Amino acid sequence: MPRSNPKLILVHEPEKACFDRLVADGHAPDRAAEISSYLAQSTDLAPDFDSLAVACDKRGLAFVPVELDAAANALAGADPNVTLVWTLTDGIAYFRGGAAPALARLNGLRTIGADDSLFALCQDKFRCGAVLGALGLPAPQAGLARRGEWLVEPPPSPAGWFVKPNRLGAKIGIWPDSRVSDLGHVLELSRRVFSHYRDDVVVQPYVAGSNVRASFLGLKPETGVEALGIFFVDSGGDFQTMADSMALYGETGQAAKDAGTYAEPELEPVGSSQPAADRKIRAIAQKLISGLGLRDVFSVDFRVEADDTVHLIEFEVCPGLPCFDFRDYCRRQWGLSLADAMAETAANRLFG
Repeated sequence: MPRSNPKLILVHEPEKACFDRLVADGHAPDRAAEISSYLAQSTDLAPDFDSLAVACDKRGLAFVPVELDAAANALAGADPNVTLVWTLTDGIAYFRGGAAPALARLNGLRTIGADDSLFALCQDKFRCGAVLGALGLPAPQAGLARRGEWLVEPPPSPAGWFVKPNRLGAKIGIWPDSRVSDLGHVLELSRRVFSHYRDDVVVQPYVAGSNVRASFLGLKPETGVEALGIFFVDSGGDFQTMADSMALYGETGQAAKDAGTYAEPELEPVGSSQPAADRKIRAIAQKLISGLGLRDVFSVDFRVEADDTVHLIEFEVCPGLPCFDFRDYCRRQWGLSLADAMAETAANRLFG
């Protein structure tokens, strides 16, 4: 049997497919729209598919975008010798992208990114925090509440607490009152989150500082933490809410661009003003690579204080590739557009 042509399969879960499934499962349409908006990178990357096809073709491979619901059949028929699978979306609860790397492994296919166990872990913030703590990393301790009841009480915190859904996306807040000064209001928020999203809440001591995003793309297999792009992300607020997120990405973000009201947060290199914090973040990333198994493509969110204290908030195995910050990272670190950076990464894995 002749060998198939080399190809990169990009598995993605569309917002609409997720929205329809959530509504069918009984979620209110407004809530389903909010939840599915976390898949906006599938919407935002679609206009790049033609550029990705050209960039891949220049490097001797085909580009094949596959919607998640078609992934089982597409991956079952792929040639393991010449196929690489890149999963764009994760998820074990509202989103189901975590199934794609598992399907790739089932079919003996090589993948870009972490293995499927981390796709599951990163979407459960409470369990993830426990693992990060066991690795000795500076992640805030957490409590866990469900529908107004404590499952695990949070540690004391003179600065108050921060409340976020346990399994919903990767944002660090939903509403402006996600920073809380009394535990009674925490339980009220847990009731609100359960009512809106059917989720528990993680309750962490509030940590001060500026928001920092560290982005990584291993363009070559031997790429290390020297290639991290570490930037302050200043959106003008203390933390990002659901409304802030929806204003940046997907259909809402595009509408803002069309109306001339779209404004990206400012990005400033951490190393320019706080080199000690930059070094700490690279050391943490190395521990995540060696101790946890992050590889190929990921992002990590931090809070960095003025005295260079670094707090690890969470990591992503499926960073927002078409987002402004990752495109900026590809230009600064690799001198490439997003499409060329993705195609070069895939070619190096298949032919390197």
